[in-house]
Amino acid sequence: MADHAHSEHKEHNLAIFRGRLKFKNNVQKIWGVLIFLSIVTCVEVALGYIKPDILNGQFLALKYLNWIFIILTLVKAYYITWDFMHMRDELSGLRRAVVWTGVFLIIYLIAILLVEGDYIYEVYKDAAVSFDF
Repeated sequence: MADHAHSEHKEHNLAIFRGRLKFKNNVQKIWGVLIFLSIVTCVEVALGYIKPDILNGQFLALKYLNWIFIILTLVKAYYITWDFMHMRDELSGLRRAVVWTGVFLIIYLIAILLVEGDYIYEVYKDAAVSFDF
């Protein structure tokens, strides 16, 4: 009975970017995903260091640069979950439960960030709050 459970092990999908980049084995795939995540991280660090003036415009009360950071962080979270945590090889119900929970949590956190950040900005800008101790 125990041998039967081990014999049903299915192979991991060895492709990333929706099958556009394929690897020969799991080790190559791990290195490929690691290199991709490292490149995304280097782009984030470079943008954070340089802070190009062209990205200082605003969309929904956040600078374009902040939106780029949020999007790149979501890309990294996706690939970490999808490839390193082998979510791609799980049943669709489990994948949906994990992914949709994360999506709703991220939307909720962004909404809190926008609302509270805008409130604090307005408080400091207008100096409408005074503290009497």
